[in-house]
Amino acid sequence: MTAHSPNIPPDRPQAQPVIRQLDEAAINRIAAGEVVERPASAVKELVENALDAGARRIEVVMADGGKSLIRVTDDGCGIAAADLPLAMARHATSKIDGTDLLDIRSFGFRGEALPSLGAVGRLSITSRVAGAPAASIAVNGGLMGPVRPAALSAGTVVELRDLFYATPARLKFLRGDRAEAQALAEVVRRLAMAEPFVTFILRDATGGEDRTVFRAEAQSGDLFDALHGRLSTVLGRDFADNALRLDLDRDGLHLSGYAALPTYSRGSAVAQHLFVNGRPVRDKLLIGALRGAYADVLSRDRHPAAALFIDCDPHLVDVNVHPAKAEVRFRDPAAVRALIVSGLRQALAGAGHRASSTVGAQTLGALLPERPRIYQMDRPSLGARGAAYAAQAPGFAEMAAPSARFDVPQETGPETGPETGPETGPETGQETGQAALPLGAARAQVHENYIIAQTATGIVIVDQHAAHERLVYERLQREMAANGVAAQALLIPEIVEMTDHEAAVLCDMAADLARLGLGVEPFGRGAVAVRETPAALGEVAAGPLLRDILDELAEGGATRTLEARLLAILSRMACHGSIRSGRRMLPAEMNALLREMEATPRAGQCNHGRPTYVELRLSDIEKLFGRR
Repeated sequence: MTAHSPNIPPDRPQAQPVIRQLDEAAINRIAAGEVVERPASAVKELVENALDAGARRIEVVMADGGKSLIRVTDDGCGIAAADLPLAMARHATSKIDGTDLLDIRSFGFRGEALPSLGAVGRLSITSRVAGAPAASIAVNGGLMGPVRPAALSAGTVVELRDLFYATPARLKFLRGDRAEAQALAEVVRRLAMAEPFVTFILRDATGGEDRTVFRAEAQSGDLFDALHGRLSTVLGRDFADNALRLDLDRDGLHLSGYAALPTYSRGSAVAQHLFVNGRPVRDKLLIGALRGAYADVLSRDRHPAAALFIDCDPHLVDVNVHPAKAEVRFRDPAAVRALIVSGLRQALAGAGHRASSTVGAQTLGALLPERPRIYQMDRPSLGARGAAYAAQAPGFAEMAAPSARFDVPQETGPETGPETGPETGPETGQETGQAALPLGAARAQVHENYIIAQTATGIVIVDQHAAHERLVYERLQREMAANGVAAQALLIPEIVEMTDHEAAVLCDMAADLARLGLGVEPFGRGAVAVRETPAALGEVAAGPLLRDILDELAEGGATRTLEARLLAILSRMACHGSIRSGRRMLPAEMNALLREMEATPRAGQCNHGRPTYVELRLSDIEKLFGRR
């Protein structure tokens, strides 16, 4: 039965369709549409070929975003002159023999890249193998030329000019030169992360210039040292300084790489780099697992930064599911997700109270005036400093003239007084011991919200509410994992009025809320009675707490798992049970908070990913006053 064209009435006779065999040029152009979407795709295929050839130095030259010129030079094993015509044929490859399509241990394996590029552009290959003369071949728009002698010391040079000149319609779908150049550079950077022992160079020859856009020298040492050095080059020193090392094996899967601290988060997912058996991929399963691992330490509008490598037996993953090989399929996706989530959470917990070093740099930048006035001062000698310290001693003021004396009034009251200040005097061993601790000794509380602590190398400014919120949340998590959150019964149940729908939602969740230490039951129409609250929260207003829980349930919807929903509710509870802004704290309370932060995992950031403290080193503070 022949289908009718929508533009021809059904009763009009039609010509019988003829089945034709497409010629090789048309087939290659169709294949090129799947393999080569833009110049960045061409660079990816050519650089992967160079890596498969064992190259240790790869240089990429582009012009006009790769539209007019792409040249990839490598020092790999090369292609023999007799094999050059075969290399330009479809499905001709040296990577596999076709007997086992699951045992793929190379980047490329389909044998489609070179013929596809030759079908839509002007492609030339010059190569030389050891012990033989160099040779070259050219393909223009699918028309192959003869093999010719050439001059080349070693390796291979692949040059692609006028991409898509044979398919002009494809040019209309390309973006501007700058956007294409950025996409091309991103491909080179990703492959550079996958191969830290290889030198990568990217140059821009637009307009006759010769500008180096990216350069990453080959690293030395063991794999982790080499990867750390390469990530410093590609992602920046800040990422390398604030990244946690991962090295975990489970069920035949190996997870390695580096993941950044939560306080070093990004506004988008641009800093998430995932690799499977060395191959850069953009896989929804892996991205979702990465997001889930940071769920407790990042808000929904922030994204983690990481470079994760998953290595496994090739038979456990199928890389032949996407023309550009950008997606993979795992035989046991649940095991992969569990490995990523548990490995990242273990690393984040092991970081303790550590926060991103960039937080202090940002604080210092905010404190610096727009046009700092720098004074040229010589550092005082040890004798001068000793005399200055002696002049500031308490006894000096009594010997000075009366006009030079001044008194600082000290605040007294039920919560604080001169005898209860955090400073116990320079002579006590307690102060010396506290100053040597990571978060130091509390010195003051300012604006009833920020704790100032002195460390051995500077000062720490702590957000008391954010810090205590994380501590309460971690405590509630431990209790829930053990035997459920301990509850305290209210002497008089608190009645909270709300809509019928909201009351029904809470009553449906009553059994799960009971695990969290919150006893809720219906109380007539449009109201619930709260009979128990979590003991860890202390005295808490039930009404605002329930409304925050309802907001969390509405935002999360029914798509999240029960565990994720309960953890989100715990996070809301922790906010209500933490020290509020505006509450004055005793010195002992402030120091107790600092000590608990040092002993609590993930204490460097609150439940929403914001830093709980900022550290300023003494050298940074001296910069503010022009001393350095």
